[in-house]
Amino acid sequence: MVRVLALSALLLVSAPAACSDGHIPGVQGHAVHSTTTGLDATLLARTLAEAGTLPRLHSVIVARDGAVVAERVYRGPSLDTPVNVKSASKSVLTALAGVAIGQGLIEGPDQPISDFLGDRFPADPDPRLATVTVGHLLSMQAGLGSTSGGDYGAWVSSPNWVRYALAQPFEAEPGGRMIYSTGTSHLLSAVLAEAADRSTHASAQAWLGRPLDVSIPEWPADPQGIHFGGNDMLMSPRALLAFGELYRNDGVHQGTRVLPEGWVEASWNGRGTSRWSGNPYGYGWWIKTVRDRPVYFAWGYGGQMVFVIPTLHMTVVMTSDPSPVAERSDHVDRLHALLDQGLIPAAEVGA
Repeated sequence: MVRVLALSALLLVSAPAACSDGHIPGVQGHAVHSTTTGLDATLLARTLAEAGTLPRLHSVIVARDGAVVAERVYRGPSLDTPVNVKSASKSVLTALAGVAIGQGLIEGPDQPISDFLGDRFPADPDPRLATVTVGHLLSMQAGLGSTSGGDYGAWVSSPNWVRYALAQPFEAEPGGRMIYSTGTSHLLSAVLAEAADRSTHASAQAWLGRPLDVSIPEWPADPQGIHFGGNDMLMSPRALLAFGELYRNDGVHQGTRVLPEGWVEASWNGRGTSRWSGNPYGYGWWIKTVRDRPVYFAWGYGGQMVFVIPTLHMTVVMTSDPSPVAERSDHVDRLHALLDQGLIPAAEVGA
């Protein structure tokens, strides 16, 4: 059954989720009538109706200027239930790296990973491994062979995920072309655990969960207890909205700086480029341009999306069925179409 939560002549904002002053927990701003948030109600209603026809889509949240304009749960868990965000975890992981750098636990993106993981290097490592930096992990430019796609199963079946990822042959020079690999992100989780001297989950709770007032439950770890870096993190749609809003507000949440100054700008600077989509990739964030507007997005398998459109002061969250499909689906393309052809024009007309 479709649960509609929006407010205007056509749509109602979710009142039960708000505090007595209208504030949405974990989200900067207040729930207000859509006429004050600048989205065209007719276009918005049409887009959300189209979203309801997508059988794998679970939920959509649209916020502008910190105000939730519309929330819908079409199927699946509630908006407050943590769900598997798949590779959108990579974007969250890079935020943790930013905090670690801001606190001086990591010197900066140029620090070699050998300072943290040198004792886990292969016995006779490729000399290039010593030149791989934290920044290379953040931007998927380590040069190491991928452990994603067809190579994923062998990697997660190995007895030591970190050693396995470090032992991959180089397919590019460090700092060169982008090689998408969840193993590369997992190395970042190992770096974070070493730098902070505690689990990545503990850092996620301390550095993001508590400041944003959202829940980040325990998620799977490798055989050595290092939390999965780049997959299977659990966050609710509303927690994802708070995360997207944090980036939209340049790392500041309700007047408190959570991410170091300049980290969002650095994260949204495209470094590598996807060989599949052609989209640039920064520090854990994908980048595209829609109607001459930059759009930054976190992307998890199956359609776990956080879109941030700074020029429109808008953040959009979409969650979907994360289970594998037998054949290639156009679901993610249709999610992009909802944003590109529906929500962005609605914001432009409303503005």
